[in-house]
Amino acid sequence: MKKFAVLLFSSICIGIGVNMFILPIHLINGGIFGISLLIKYIWGIKIGHIMILINTPIYLLSLLYDKTYFINAILGLIFTSTIIDLLSPLNGLLQLPIITSAILGGLIIGIGVGFMLRSHISPGGIDLLALLISKSKAINPGIVIFIIDSLIIIAGIIVLQDFKLLYSFITISCVGLCVGLLNTFKSMNFYVR
Repeated sequence: MKKFAVLLFSSICIGIGVNMFILPIHLINGGIFGISLLIKYIWGIKIGHIMILINTPIYLLSLLYDKTYFINAILGLIFTSTIIDLLSPLNGLLQLPIITSAILGGLIIGIGVGFMLRSHISPGGIDLLALLISKSKAINPGIVIFIIDSLIIIAGIIVLQDFKLLYSFITISCVGLCVGLLNTFKSMNFYVR
């Protein structure tokens, strides 16, 4: 029951953050979605196909490394994908300045991802990879996500030559901050269990 509540709450946070704040201003949120957008822009391949292709080795790695993470990642991916699609009518609902959208989107997405990772659940892709790395190397998953997302955004700026994507650094900083904080204090009774 607790896992279902975390999945639902986290997926709603991610869905709101993506649809209300990130998509309307056309930022790259990092992760597999960001990589998929870049490949689409370069070669015109459909985003869904790219996401499956890139996620497959990460999911297989999680299956080999920890079957619980694999199952939780599948659940996280299904919940998150479904909720993002269900909340798509929120896209464009608010007209906020780009910096406000970048901050709010990052914070809300970060809360969702942070609570998922706290419960050893992942929405998949880079977050799953960060969870596996943090488990084996004792590195905070928020730091791993921030580094990978930074590289994706830098690639996006170079490839697309769109300097508006610099605002994406604000978003991923907020995501990384929330994920880092939520996973730093997970061993303390800081949160209601």
